[in-house]
Amino acid sequence: MNYCNKCVYPQVSVNLLLDDNGVCSACRVQEEFDELTSEFWEKKASKFREIAENYRSKDGSNYDCIIAVSGGKDSYWQTHVVKNIFGLNPLLVTYHGNNFLPEGQANLDKMRDTFGVDHIVVGPSVDTLRKLNRICFKKMGDMNWHAHAGIKTVPMAMAVKMKVPLVIWGEITWSIAGMFSPDDYAEYNKRTVFEHDLRGFSWQDMINEEGLSEKDLLWLKFPDDEQGEAAGLKGIYIGNFFKWDPNEHAELMRKDFGFEYARQPFERTYRMMSNLDDMHENGIHDYLKFIKFGYGRASDHASKDIRSGYLTREQGIEAVRTYDHVKPRKDLERWLEYVDIKESEFDEIADGFRDPRVWWLENGEWYKHNIWGGYSTYGKTYLKDKSKINMFEENKKRHVR
Repeated sequence: MNYCNKCVYPQVSVNLLLDDNGVCSACRVQEEFDELTSEFWEKKASKFREIAENYRSKDGSNYDCIIAVSGGKDSYWQTHVVKNIFGLNPLLVTYHGNNFLPEGQANLDKMRDTFGVDHIVVGPSVDTLRKLNRICFKKMGDMNWHAHAGIKTVPMAMAVKMKVPLVIWGEITWSIAGMFSPDDYAEYNKRTVFEHDLRGFSWQDMINEEGLSEKDLLWLKFPDDEQGEAAGLKGIYIGNFFKWDPNEHAELMRKDFGFEYARQPFERTYRMMSNLDDMHENGIHDYLKFIKFGYGRASDHASKDIRSGYLTREQGIEAVRTYDHVKPRKDLERWLEYVDIKESEFDEIADGFRDPRVWWLENGEWYKHNIWGGYSTYGKTYLKDKSKINMFEENKKRHVR
């Protein structure tokens, strides 16, 4: 594995490129952002105001926009900006995946009263969610696919139903590798949701799996092109218009609006204010990313914090060494009971998704290179199905190590 010389990201990270100096594309784009002046951000804010005024309900008979919220720090911050700074009347829309931490649920519940807004929460049946957890874990190694899909699909469907065409999201969630420059305006639309958030899968791919029918997945249907055009849908990322600093935003939301951080430390990262809406994002879901690609949430958080000046690279490396490999026992036990899967089955399926650019198998042990030098073993193999071993070895031949 090759790692960035400025942050702690490995090159295998999605769409990441390393230049001739060994610096990743995400760090290079951050350097562009660091050079921006206050005048630049003022122009960006004016652009946001222009869009907001264009979509504001002319006679006050409807909402001015929809904000997709999970109740997290970003949800609080974007609602504060939209409602308190720009004076819009937003409708909050939430997809509820049944995985909220208690503090995350408390943050979500008090948003309506804190900001004086209306709030619609859409929660699929727990039976359907359990099935989707199992199906997507086995199909793509991501038991949280339903959450990525629901949180992007439900607000757009609600926009069509409520005839509120402007839908606002927070950070550009799939720009983590420095895909966009400060002058870009990536949009939140059917194509970007399908290609990035849904990873090319859709509700149709889940039909007849574990008995799921179309009526079980109505909430997963993104508005089609005709519906979107008729409704005049426009989805934007507020992160395109304002300087984005989650550490600063979280502290401001805690101070001014009572946003609550995690009550207990996470097993796989040091941040206490992220992903409270889904207990598995920082836990088993992120552990699966480590199994696949050899890095995890601590690498994500540390790389961002290094670029923003909150950590040194040495501190980031120590965070990676401490957290990235940890198998989250409490979180895993909850999920295994939730979906009725044995840990041995979980381990075998997870091993089948290991990326051969990262992992190699030697005497029944998995090995990978580390950012601090050398290589280490990270558990024995649980692959019992010979076809999976053969597939792993075949994939290995296709990659240049």
